[in-house]
Amino acid sequence: MRIFNFSAGPAVLPTTVLEQVRDELLDWRGRGMGIMEMSHRGKDFSGVIAEAEADLRELMGIPANYKVLFLQGGATQQFAQIPMNLLAGRSADYIVTGAWSKKAYKEAQPFGAVRLAGSTEADAFTRLPRADELKLDPQAAYLHICTNETIHGVEMFDVPEAPAGVPLVADMSSHILSRPMDVSRYGLIYAGAQKNIGPAGLVIVIVREDLLGKASAITPGVMNYAVMAEHGSMLNTPPTFGIYLAGLIFKDLKAQGGLAAVEQSNIAKASKLYDAIAASGGFYRNPVELSARSRMNVPFTLANPALDADFLAEAAELRLSGLKGHKSVGGMRASIYNAMSLEGVDALVALMQDFAARKG
Repeated sequence: MRIFNFSAGPAVLPTTVLEQVRDELLDWRGRGMGIMEMSHRGKDFSGVIAEAEADLRELMGIPANYKVLFLQGGATQQFAQIPMNLLAGRSADYIVTGAWSKKAYKEAQPFGAVRLAGSTEADAFTRLPRADELKLDPQAAYLHICTNETIHGVEMFDVPEAPAGVPLVADMSSHILSRPMDVSRYGLIYAGAQKNIGPAGLVIVIVREDLLGKASAITPGVMNYAVMAEHGSMLNTPPTFGIYLAGLIFKDLKAQGGLAAVEQSNIAKASKLYDAIAASGGFYRNPVELSARSRMNVPFTLANPALDADFLAEAAELRLSGLKGHKSVGGMRASIYNAMSLEGVDALVALMQDFAARKG
């Protein structure tokens, strides 16, 4: 029996997709071997990556003047790779709204001039900055944001307006594919796979073509977006298994009705959980400002932290896993990505209600 996995990442994957992977692991489409064993240069895998890209383009409505790159590593590697490719001797602006955008800002600093254009750290990252709090440079090479902060549970539903001509760069790792987004508003989108896309080790970069060819001279070929785009993400051996699995998930999302349908499911799950917190009479608390509450990552604390261990122990008995909050925030965190079922959220809510009734 599978558990309900509320881990922030690597995270739950769709059971039907995993069952297909299991069935194809030793013999993919009668080839007598699995995808992990195939040459990335062969016709079969070339078809896999091409189909994955086509399905992702359809799901997200990616315009033709954007390149889709399937790269090795994770989003954290992109914190350095982005300034290496886009800074081009200029400065860049960073808006810091949580732990991950703060790390991105720090990692970019060795590569040139970066500015802190706005931050909500003084409010413990429980809200998003207001427009009048941002100090944006109209000459910046790019403006960097994180549209969903996994640790603090803060999500941007209205992204900041970058000055005219300044590309918006977004880390979407923990909520990509959770709802429709207008890709044309961004110069570059990047996302680690281990939330809504597939296994860890794969990162997807969606970059507008006019931003290619700006990399610094010291940028290695495998970290140069233009070079990787020229070689179809295959300058070196790509993470073939991760790309294959991501492609299956893209097809699963299409079968569900696309991202508009997926969004409605995610709204229903998040609403149930936030409603349970609100109805607890203060036994549970979510600190994030209402308009910025993430649908994917829901942190909450118990009024009495001494009960945390008991809550987690009871959750484990009910096969509810991965609920311990990040050490910098404490309490609990329920990550309810696309593949988390409504049944799983219902099971968590039932525990919360029962636990509060007995311990409150």
